Amino acid sequence: MTAFDPFEDFGDIDEIAERLNDADAAVRRLAVIDLTEAASSDVLPHLLTAVADPDATVRLQVAIALPEFDAVEAAAGLARLAADQDLTVACAAADSLAELKDPAAAEPIMPLVTHASAFVRAAGFRGLKALRSRGALGPALAAMRDADANVRAQALGVVGYLKLEETLPSLIAATRDADAIVRSVAVNALSFTNQPAAAAAVTVALDDENWQVRAAAAESLGRIGQTSAADGLTASLRDEYWQVRQKCLNALGKLKAQSAVWQISALLTSDMASVRKEAAAALGEIADPSSRDALTAQVGDADPDVRKTVRWALTRLG
Repeated sequence: MTAFDPFEDFGDIDEIAERLNDADAAVRRLAVIDLTEAASSDVLPHLLTAVADPDATVRLQVAIALPEFDAVEAAAGLARLAADQDLTVACAAADSLAELKDPAAAEPIMPLVTHASAFVRAAGFRGLKALRSRGALGPALAAMRDADANVRAQALGVVGYLKLEETLPSLIAATRDADAIVRSVAVNALSFTNQPAAAAAVTVALDDENWQVRAAAAESLGRIGQTSAADGLTASLRDEYWQVRQKCLNALGKLKAQSAVWQISALLTSDMASVRKEAAAALGEIADPSSRDALTAQVGDADPDVRKTVRWALTRLG
């Protein structure tokens, strides 16, 4: 069998790049695609010239292509496209910025976080998050007071990814933000620590007016691991949203909260199979003998996943 030649169908890189000067935007867009599929770092300079193409469809294709080259130069091109006048191009560039992994990419992205446009500022922080750049900490903390909620949420993501104990006061303050998405990001971000202050702040969020925040708080408490949260989680087993109840069950299992065995056992007869399964799993994690009768009563549950989890839980009881 003949070996595959990546340039066989597309031609020489310089010949493809020449098509970037064609008067037809469709030809230029196809040239960007062909350059990308050539899978060579030599094509990057050519793609970067297309960042300034007058046609939005060509720039869009460049925004999609540049993450294939995880390099500082690619980050610089995407940073420019994130501020593009065409919203489709800007959104694609913002998505692509979030795919970069090279820490050196932080430098060309950083100017975006002070841009006049809230969209661009948010895109900058979104791109910086996975890079875990300590240089982004100061701007991110400052942006947690931004007027735009999306900017605050993305900046908070940067702070949360750095997982620094020194940022606890700022993360805790963000659990009281006016925007529910920001509050949800904040309670998730606090899961990196087991500090009692973090557990206390997230426990308060179990009473948040937004059910997604309550669910995020329950999940975070399971990761924080402070047993002081058990009472709040137990009370939230009565939450009107099954998603919240399910997260609370999972957290109580992780905390091995023996004090909640009776309340957890009551949910073995929930109308929701996923809740019954999580209740059985929590009881298995806690492994308190007092739950044996309640579990035994559910060995014939109508749902096969619940039955399997009940049997596993009973083995945990010995």
